[in-house]
Amino acid sequence: MIKCENLTYAYPASDEEQTVKVKNVFENLNLEIKKGSFTAILGHNGCGKSTLAKHFNAILLPTGGKVYVAGMDTSRYEYLFDIRKDAGMVFQNPDNQIVTAIVEDEVAFAPENLGIEPSEIRKRVDESLKIVGMSDYASASTAGLSGGQKQRIAIASILAMEPECIILDEPTAMLDPKGRKEVISTIKMLNKKKNITVILITHYMDEATQADRVIVMHKGNIIMDDVPKKVFSRVSELKTLGLDVPQVTELIYMLKNMGYDLPDDIIDIDECADELIKLLKRS
Repeated sequence: MIKCENLTYAYPASDEEQTVKVKNVFENLNLEIKKGSFTAILGHNGCGKSTLAKHFNAILLPTGGKVYVAGMDTSRYEYLFDIRKDAGMVFQNPDNQIVTAIVEDEVAFAPENLGIEPSEIRKRVDESLKIVGMSDYASASTAGLSGGQKQRIAIASILAMEPECIILDEPTAMLDPKGRKEVISTIKMLNKKKNITVILITHYMDEATQADRVIVMHKGNIIMDDVPKKVFSRVSELKTLGLDVPQVTELIYMLKNMGYDLPDDIIDIDECADELIKLLKRS
């Protein structure tokens, strides 16, 4: 779905004379995201994960190397329309993405700009709202929605374009636990049932455990890339990077340091409970 070949990027110098030395955010970064996969990208603030995400639908263009979306070179202007259609982006703050006053108008906005026939737009709006569980709010005011509901409408607006990939840049950062749960549930459903490629940038480790693959970035480099169990088993390394691990992983890590014989790849509550029951039975 997405391929980065020797991706190099530096933000432009800030002063008028361009005398500021520019440091590359990435240098010769290589990455492939398979179609239909669910990938979580983690990293400390400033590591380059959001900058990378913006390359995935040509908001930013490489200063070196190439990025391909569904085989299309993002630096080719003639592909821009199709790239933005195939790879939709959902940002951290839904209020920065919502542009209309009524929910169904918001979901229809992108298809209208694509020049799609009105009857097809109606069909897509209804289907997209149904997918994210917001059909009952079609005529509601966008301003009156909760944070989680707004983010689900933002996702519905992307779905109405029928993308192959959705890139979510910390979509739950401004939400309460209920809103976070709603959004992550929607994301998982889109990936598993609709085979939409999902790329999730997040600071929440419990969200990353839901992915098929976890990528950890540090200073513009990919330093870990594996299934969640293997990435989160490297607790000491993640802590050195200033990152957390899932709470159950932290608990097991502490118990292991106290001398208890437990696996080091536990990332969910049910697994944790099972292992603790086994431990008690052995005691």
